[in-house]
Amino acid sequence: MAYSMNFESINKATEVINQLAIFLRTAKVHNINNAAVISATDKFVSLVNDIISIENSIVLEIRGEYFYFNDNRIRYSPEYILNLDYLNREFKKVELGTILIRSKISLEDIRVFIGMFLQSHLSENPFDYLKEGMSDVSGIELKKIQTISEEYLDKRKIAKKTYFSAVSFYKEIFNKVRTDEKINFKKAKRVITSVVNQIIEQEQILLGMTTIKDYDEYTYHHSTNVSILSVALGRRMGMNHKMLIDLGIVSLFHDLGKIVVPNEILNKPSKLTDSEWGIIKKHPMWGVNAILKMRSIDDLTINAAIVAFEHHMNINHTGYPQVENPAPLDFFSRIVSIVDQYDAMTSKRIYTDYPISPDTALRGLLEKSGDMLDPLIIKFFVNMIGIYPIGTLVMLNSKELALVFENNQDFLHRPRVMIISDNKGNWIKGHVVDLADKNGHDEYLRTIIKTMNPKQYNINLAEYLL
Repeated sequence: MAYSMNFESINKATEVINQLAIFLRTAKVHNINNAAVISATDKFVSLVNDIISIENSIVLEIRGEYFYFNDNRIRYSPEYILNLDYLNREFKKVELGTILIRSKISLEDIRVFIGMFLQSHLSENPFDYLKEGMSDVSGIELKKIQTISEEYLDKRKIAKKTYFSAVSFYKEIFNKVRTDEKINFKKAKRVITSVVNQIIEQEQILLGMTTIKDYDEYTYHHSTNVSILSVALGRRMGMNHKMLIDLGIVSLFHDLGKIVVPNEILNKPSKLTDSEWGIIKKHPMWGVNAILKMRSIDDLTINAAIVAFEHHMNINHTGYPQVENPAPLDFFSRIVSIVDQYDAMTSKRIYTDYPISPDTALRGLLEKSGDMLDPLIIKFFVNMIGIYPIGTLVMLNSKELALVFENNQDFLHRPRVMIISDNKGNWIKGHVVDLADKNGHDEYLRTIIKTMNPKQYNINLAEYLL
């Protein structure tokens, strides 16, 4: 049944959803009788009852990644995005698809709901548990979400297609630059626009794709990863859609100068000589030349050339190339330099047995913060990647082995993980659990005790993350 809502009600509906996320999050951290929880609950009840007095009833429904309020899709401004994402995940965890409210509600009604909602996470059939617990609350009806698994798999397929389309496009660029062919910049914008849209819609899934490393085609995957990670970081820092597309393009081209470096040097399995290292250090300048040849000079071309030139300089100019009168690094260059180093450290190369683990790579970046790397951007990057980045292999206090599957922005040290080995050491088909989940005694069900190296266990991340 469709409802017609006036402007005032739509604004209040947006605030209702935001407030629902706030009090669920607050109740997850604190006891239900905590003052902060009570305050958040009071505000939620007041907002709901104000709308009920106008609309007579409320239907709050989740459809894909969006919430619909009385059949009106709720459009969120940027400051509400994190709460929207959080509430979306929480509804899906307990298979909750719709909340129908037919009359004004009381504080006790919502106290029952919040208590049952948090407890339902521990049940094998969370929605059934939640619905049964709400059976005595006459004014609120709950309905189960539909086809969660199919919808999620479709999203992963789209993200996977976006990722490998970007890799294929960069390979095409690399080969065309090598043969002095014209680059199709309209296609570049289309590819990167798809990346930007996927980051906005499915950030965690696309970030997961960057952990699938292929060292036989390192150059192509590395540049794609740097572009994706840069766009995600730019979004976290509040860039608009056009800026994100520009950042995605210039970061994709940051290493284009390596096309001039001989393959025997790029793929050398042993330590480089001083003369070989000197050749590697020339690739930023070669990148500038390649970019300026690709198309007519405009702002985007100039930005791409600047990033190609500066991405190894460091903010204190201790890197390369050396310049006589150094100026502060471009903002895009500061982003790309951090992302470039992180992806390079966490990738398997022909001359290394194992890549550095994601958490070790983050510690390495933090050691350079304020000296060689921009400290503010590093903070945004760590918050995006998480203390345990996607793809990190962890040992839990339950003696299970798990792969970090998705970050939890509210509890960076408690991500969602995929269990791949039980407490007896048997390999199992992965199922995803949330390390923020607690039992009835307010104790966490599982906790990370240490990180492990997946290569030592011959774990292929692609089998799990794709």
